[in-house]
Amino acid sequence: MDRSITTHTFGCKVNTYDTGLIERDLGGLKSEERRIHILNTCAVTAEATKEAVRLTKKLKKNNPDDLIVVTGCASQVDTQKFEDLNEVDLIVANSHKSELRNLIEKRLRGEATKVHKSNIFRNEKLGLGGGLESHHSRIFLKIQDGCNSFCSYCVIPFARGKSRSLPREALAEKISELYIQGRREVVLTGIHIGDYCGKDEAGKEYLLEDLVSYLLKKTKMPRFRLTSLEPPELTPGLLELFKEDRLCSHFHMSIQSATTKTLKSMKRNYTAQDVEDVLDKIHLNVPNAYVGMDVIVGFCGETNLDFEDTYTRLERLPWTRIHVFPYSERSGTSATRMNDNVLRHVKVERSRRLRALSTERLQKKAYDQVGTRKKALVLKGQRGSRALSRDYWDIQLLAGNHPEINTEVDLKITGFHPNTSLNGGQLVGQLI
Repeated sequence: MDRSITTHTFGCKVNTYDTGLIERDLGGLKSEERRIHILNTCAVTAEATKEAVRLTKKLKKNNPDDLIVVTGCASQVDTQKFEDLNEVDLIVANSHKSELRNLIEKRLRGEATKVHKSNIFRNEKLGLGGGLESHHSRIFLKIQDGCNSFCSYCVIPFARGKSRSLPREALAEKISELYIQGRREVVLTGIHIGDYCGKDEAGKEYLLEDLVSYLLKKTKMPRFRLTSLEPPELTPGLLELFKEDRLCSHFHMSIQSATTKTLKSMKRNYTAQDVEDVLDKIHLNVPNAYVGMDVIVGFCGETNLDFEDTYTRLERLPWTRIHVFPYSERSGTSATRMNDNVLRHVKVERSRRLRALSTERLQKKAYDQVGTRKKALVLKGQRGSRALSRDYWDIQLLAGNHPEINTEVDLKITGFHPNTSLNGGQLVGQLI
């Protein structure tokens, strides 16, 4: 992509994928007179939109002649906030993202209007570009987009539309192409990959576990990784596939709460018992897996007793790390009509406690890794001195160990350097 174009990515791995497609689709586009900034925005919280607004103002203030293009989820659901900004030159909502290049070219010629948005989401948006930003080693491959759940706190179904999936044959072909190019890990990602659903030539439906099984059989890619799943979506068939070491022993469970009352208010389709069951099943079937979880604290109506129920349940269950999110009201969601908002200082304290529990657990698990051997993928950056294990441990290689980037190496874990940051610290490894 021409150096006159800069992308700025906010939010989730799906946006990382989409930015990779944007960079591919804008290849060869040049602007000799004006630098172009593409903001691929996130709308999961109101703060995410504010962050994009702040960057927009900063970019324009520093370089008034630059072209500022806003796309992504916030451009779809918070269109007016960007339309009201003089600093924004072009708004291309998710519904029109496939037309981004054409609209930029028109805007540079003074022909395109400022806003391009529709409530209709088309399947051609699900491109198969590999989803790789220039500074990433691993491939994020989007297998589906959209969501049918409409949880009470979430605006994403309005930003991404209904769930729709890419066919397994096209995904297998793309993965084989990536393997030939030298890629050695694919992360199967989407807005809600548990919604994945395709149809074969006979019209028979196949689901996520069928897709994963198909890709393992039809490709040579040595490492597959899945993004977020809800407890009911980790089916017995899918869990069984983790016996294949090519499917990385890493789970990210989107549980949001471990209290049935709160889960019901959130419109999640499972209970606290389901949360317990899925974590126990992972521990039993994939005992050394890395298990991360998303948990929202301070949701509407969450009492002290509710929080303590979640805390004590999680305290005794097997997992590795919790990603803690204080509840933030999002306009356009049904939760805004609920009463019993939790005071900010209460949410802050609950978040602090749960993060402390997470750090304690993560560091204990990390020390348990010392002395073990792992296969790890050497990542870009820092001259090949970092690697990621199949079970999702970030490993710093000892001085003098600089293997080739994008190769998988055998390591012995020799130590752990703890810290108080969100990642809790870093393992240290030596080439075997």
